[in-house]
Amino acid sequence: MRLEPLQPALAQGIVWQPDEDHANPRGDWDALGVSDLLVQWTAVDDEALVPAPGLETASRLPDWQRIGQEPWARDVIVGLAGRFDETQARRRLAHLAAQSLALASAPWPMHVTGWYFPVEVDPTWTDAKALAPLLERLPKPLWISVYDNSNIGGAALAAWLDGWLPRDVGVFFQDGCGDYVREPAVARDYAQALAERLGPARVRIIAEAFRGLPGGKFRAAKAAELTPQLRAYRGYRVYLFDGPHYVSSKLVRQVVERAGE
Repeated sequence: MRLEPLQPALAQGIVWQPDEDHANPRGDWDALGVSDLLVQWTAVDDEALVPAPGLETASRLPDWQRIGQEPWARDVIVGLAGRFDETQARRRLAHLAAQSLALASAPWPMHVTGWYFPVEVDPTWTDAKALAPLLERLPKPLWISVYDNSNIGGAALAAWLDGWLPRDVGVFFQDGCGDYVREPAVARDYAQALAERLGPARVRIIAEAFRGLPGGKFRAAKAAELTPQLRAYRGYRVYLFDGPHYVSSKLVRQVVERAGE
């Protein structure tokens, strides 16, 4: 039996990072209040998850029609072309932008409300401003994501972005809780600084629903970790990273139970 969506919602969206083990996501994320889906990418390493000009089509495709009918995917932000390796992605910006234009022209059987260019930025990337003219060519509404493992602070991060990011591009801020970079309260301060500088409509939060382990591995966050994390971000649009990998139906139920206490 499906749970009724939480009121008020603890999260508005989930992120889905497609890979071979998570090609057709299913879940109960709407019980947390989720109605938005952010697809990390629809082509990765030159292989597309939808037929598109100039791209090789993957042998196994998601059931986009079914996904678009899920209660947690009423509104979909389509991720465009990316690469698994961040360094390679940053070196191939023009190539990925060209692939992204091809993907955006594909027929999508979902309610598409925006686009996401999956080359993540952070303030240690000295050539990030080279991204700006490419972002201007991509369809709108358009989003990118940003992280700050250097802890330069929300105001400094906002000023850095404001120095080069086109005014019609929004930002998903990765909260840094998954790798213990910062606590949720500090992440909220970052979001506030970004919203004050860029405008609240351009800022959303990625709530990392995983926790780092020794050896570079990860586990799903526990309900006792995730619930206060989501509560800290009330007032912002929050997307869980990522739903299919880390937010199981069991975890959803545990968070719902804690939220009702």
